[in-house]
Amino acid sequence: MDLIDNNALNLPMVALRGLVVFPNITLHFDVGRKKSISAVKTAMITKQDIFLSTQKDMSDETENIDAVYDIGVVCEIKQIVRIPSSDCLRVIVEGKYRAELIAFSDVNPYLTAVIRRVDSIPCPEKYSLRAEALVRYAKGLFNEYSIIAQKLPNDINMGVAKLSEPGELADYIAGNIPLDYPQKQEVLSEIDSLKRIQKLIDVLGKEVKLLQLEEDINDRVQSQIDENQKEYYLHEQLKAINAELGEGENPASEADGYREKILKLHLDADSEKKLLNECDRLKYVQPSSPESAVSRNYLDKILELPWHIYSKENLNIDNARRILDRDHYGLKDVKERILEFIAVRKLSPNIKGQIICLVGPPGVGKTSVAKSLAKALNRKYERISLGGVHDEAEIRGHRKTYIGAMPGSIIEAVIRAKTSNPLLLLDEIDKLASDYKGDPSSALLEALDPEQNNTFRDHYIEIPFDLSKVLFVTTANDKSEIPAPLLDRMEVIELFSYTHEEKFNIAKKHLIPKQLKENGIKASQLHFTDNAVHTVIDGYTREAGVRTLERTFAKVMRKAAVKITEGYTGKITVKPADLEGYLGPKKFKPESQSHKDEVGVVNGLAWTSVGGEMLKVEAVKMPGTGKLELTGSLGDVMKESARTAYSYIRSISEALPLDMDFYKNTDIHIHFPEGAVPKDGPSAGIAITTAVVSALTGIPVRADIAMTGEVTLTGNVLPIGGLKEKTMAAYRNGIKTVLIPEENVSDLKEIDDAVKENVDFIPVSKADEVLSLALSKKVPIKDNKKTNLKLKQDRSKPASVWQQN
Repeated sequence: MDLIDNNALNLPMVALRGLVVFPNITLHFDVGRKKSISAVKTAMITKQDIFLSTQKDMSDETENIDAVYDIGVVCEIKQIVRIPSSDCLRVIVEGKYRAELIAFSDVNPYLTAVIRRVDSIPCPEKYSLRAEALVRYAKGLFNEYSIIAQKLPNDINMGVAKLSEPGELADYIAGNIPLDYPQKQEVLSEIDSLKRIQKLIDVLGKEVKLLQLEEDINDRVQSQIDENQKEYYLHEQLKAINAELGEGENPASEADGYREKILKLHLDADSEKKLLNECDRLKYVQPSSPESAVSRNYLDKILELPWHIYSKENLNIDNARRILDRDHYGLKDVKERILEFIAVRKLSPNIKGQIICLVGPPGVGKTSVAKSLAKALNRKYERISLGGVHDEAEIRGHRKTYIGAMPGSIIEAVIRAKTSNPLLLLDEIDKLASDYKGDPSSALLEALDPEQNNTFRDHYIEIPFDLSKVLFVTTANDKSEIPAPLLDRMEVIELFSYTHEEKFNIAKKHLIPKQLKENGIKASQLHFTDNAVHTVIDGYTREAGVRTLERTFAKVMRKAAVKITEGYTGKITVKPADLEGYLGPKKFKPESQSHKDEVGVVNGLAWTSVGGEMLKVEAVKMPGTGKLELTGSLGDVMKESARTAYSYIRSISEALPLDMDFYKNTDIHIHFPEGAVPKDGPSAGIAITTAVVSALTGIPVRADIAMTGEVTLTGNVLPIGGLKEKTMAAYRNGIKTVLIPEENVSDLKEIDDAVKENVDFIPVSKADEVLSLALSKKVPIKDNKKTNLKLKQDRSKPASVWQQN
C-alpha cells in the first residue's frame, strides 16, 4: 500500500463486470482477465487490500478511468480458488469501506488505482424520527419482497431485522437482493445515509410492484386455462416469442409437410384423423424437446410403411416347377403341395387362410423351400427368426411412449420388404418361449388369423395395417411344440429325412458346387469321385438333413485350398482312400459289421425332432428280489410302458420257458443307451417286451430286425406315429426287416421308394407274433393259438409287406 498524500492510497484494482460490492458484505466472483488475475494475486501475496469498482459498460475493454464508476469498495481478499480445467480464479472478498477513484497510477501489469476513503454522512439528530420511519418502511418493503420472491435465505431476513442504521440497512439489502447493477451502483454511490435509504426504498418499492404485477398476470392466466391446456398455452407462448424474435425452427412447416404426405396415403378416416392430430400436436412442441423427436420418429415410421404398394404376383405353374426343381432335389410331395397352392391362388386370387407350416428335421431345406417359393411367386422375401423370442413386444412392438420404442418384427419386416404382399418366413416357430413379459405365440394369433389380420394393430403403429395379402410361411422341427391355437391356423407340409440317394444327388448338384465357389476353388482344380461322395455320406455323416454333409465337404476343400496356395498346379481328385487324410478315420462303421445277434439287445426305432433314430433297448437279468430297474433318462410314459411290458410277460410266464418265480428271485435291469439324452413315449413297448423275454430265456434277438409299437397288458400291439421317419432310420442303419403295428399298414404309402425297395415290413397285432419273429430261436409259447405262426412274403411289390396266412 503506497500513500500518495495523507488521505490517498495506491491499491491494486479490479474492474467488475455486472457486479457491485457493498461494505460489510462477503461476495465471491470469478476473474478471467490477465490483469485482473495479476491484481488479485499481487494483493494476496503482499497482503494488501484490493479496490473493486464496477464497469459502466460490461462489454467495454478499454482501460480508461471514465469506463468505471468513481465510487467503489476497498475489500479484503479472504480466499482464492483455481477453477479446474480453466485459467480463471474464484475470489472470495469482504467489503470494508467506500472509496473514491481519483486516478490510475499504473495500468501494467495490472490496474493500480489512486483512491481516497469516503465515509458515510451520518443522520443528523434532528432527523432521527424520520430516519427511524424510513428504516421501518424499508424493512416492511423488504418483507413484502421476500414473501413474493420466496427465494431469499432466512439468514438474510434475520440480518435485516438486526440492523437499524439507515445507511448500513440500505447497503445490506441492496447487496443481498437481485437488482440490476446500475440500480445497485446508485445506492453505493450515495454517501448520505438518509438519501441512501430513500433511494433503496424507491428501487425496492418499484421491484415489489413489478413482482406483484407478474404474480397478478400469472394468476389471471392460470384462471383462464385448465390443466389440459397449460402445455398448449406455454407452447403457444414459445412459438409467439420465437416468431417475434425471428429465432429457432418453425415446427409448423414441418408438421404441414407430414400432413401433406399423410393425406396422399388415402387411409381410412379414423387412421387419417389420428395421424393428422399427431401432426397438429407436433406444431406446438419445441423442436428441441424429446417429445418432438418421438412424434417425428412415429410419423416417419408410418410413412415408411408400404401403404397400398404391391408387387405383381407370378402364378405361372411351369415357372414355379422349374424354380423348385432347380433349387431342390427330391422333395416330391412338398413340391406338389406348393404347386397345388399356387394353382388355387391362380383360380381364386382372393382366397384366405393359406398359411403354410414346413415341419421337418434340421437341414432338410425348409428355409430354402420358402425362398424358392418367394422367387417363384415374384414376392419379396423377409425372414423373422422366432427362436428364443419370449417377449410379446418383439412381435407387436412397444408403445411409442417408451424410450427407444420401435415396431414389432412383423411390421419391421414389411417395411424392409417395401411391399404389402411379401413372403414372410417365421423361422423356428416351435421354439417360441414365454415369461412374465408375455406370450409371443398369443401375439402371433392375430397376425396369422385370416379373419383378423386385415386390421393388424402393432402397439407402436397404433393404427390398423392390412396383412391379409402377406404370405406367411412358418418352419418348425417339432410339430408337437407348436402351440395348438397357432397350429390350427396353419397348413402343415412335412419334410422328411433324405435317403442316401437323395443326399448323393444333392451333394453332386448343390453342395459341392456351392462350396467350391465359397472356397474360391475352380471345378477344374478339385473333383470328388462318386465313390468318395458315397463314402462321405455313409462313413462321416449320419443325419436327417445335409448340413453336416456340407460342412464335411467344406473341410476337404479347405485342406485342398492350402495345397493349391502352396503351389500345386494339378487337378486334385478326391477318392475314398484319400478321405482319411482329409477327414480322419471314419466316424461310422458299415452297418453289416455291427450287426450281431445278442441276448437282451433289441433294435428299437424312435422319432425325434431332428428325424428318426435307431434306439437300442438292453435288458439283463440277475439274482435278486424281483426288482425292475429302468435307466437311460426315461420319461414317465416310457417308464409306464416298461412296467406294462413286464406285467404282460408275467401274465404269460406259464406259456414261456421261464422260471415261474422269476418275478420273486430275479431282478430285471432295462437300459436305453445314450443315457444323457431324454427319451419318452410308448412306442418302444414291443422292443422292451422282446428284450426282457430274451434276457429271461437266454435266446438271442435277431440283429437284422427293428421294431416299433406300443404294447398293452393283454399283449395287443397299438399303432404309433412318425413311421416314415422311423423307417428311414432303419434304412440308414442297414436294417432289412421292420416290425410295425398292423394298424399302421396304411401309412406305408408315405414311405420313400428307396426304403420300400430295401426294407421288408411285417405287420403285427399281438406281442407273441413279435416274439416269434424277433427271437433267433422259436419260442415254444404253450397253449397259444399263434404258436405255429406262418408268414408269407409278397415279393410282387417293391415294398414287401408280409401277410399272415
